[in-house]
Amino acid sequence: MAFDFKKEYKEFYMPKNKPEIITVPKANYITVRGVGDPNEEGGAYKTAIGVLYALAYTLKMSYKTDYKIEGFYQYVVPPLEGFWWQEGTEGIDYSDKSSFHWISVIRLPDFVTQKDFYWAVKTASEKKRLDCSSAEMITVDEGLCVQIMHLGAFDDELQTVALMDRYLEENGYTNDFESGRLHHEIYMSDARKVPAERWKTVIRHPIRKI
Repeated sequence: MAFDFKKEYKEFYMPKNKPEIITVPKANYITVRGVGDPNEEGGAYKTAIGVLYALAYTLKMSYKTDYKIEGFYQYVVPPLEGFWWQEGTEGIDYSDKSSFHWISVIRLPDFVTQKDFYWAVKTASEKKRLDCSSAEMITVDEGLCVQIMHLGAFDDELQTVALMDRYLEENGYTNDFESGRLHHEIYMSDARKVPAERWKTVIRHPIRKI
């Protein structure tokens, strides 16, 4: 049976719909960075998502090619994730989506190396006729965080974030965005197939003890 990150690491992908504090270990990701409205048809964000999935599935299906990855095991491609921020804005201003900065990512199994990643970029670019040069492989060490499962549309996240902030205040913690750590979302629903009121999104914020 293929390894499924969502099932093996439920504490990071399936939190309850109330805030909880966790320590997130380091993980490797395929990454594309950009700026702009994620809903723009043909925009940078949707182009980035295409690149991420092209590379993710090239690596997943590598065992069917002549290229062999050391330590490879079959796995389910993890869900899409994103780190988000707006310059000069406290919190999130959903009325100005064009000012969003984003780092879109898909998690990689630990056995994938930089060499394997470069192979995937070259292979996907040639076979899919897609420019994958914007992609990077990075390691993220989130550390101490608060997270919650948000139910509903993205524009309704402010109410859920307010719950998280109140929980931190009551328990002696505060957000730690000043350290360069970011608002993090993990998309557990396929927005193309599921109505917005049923979307499940993990929201995760970096924190520190007061």
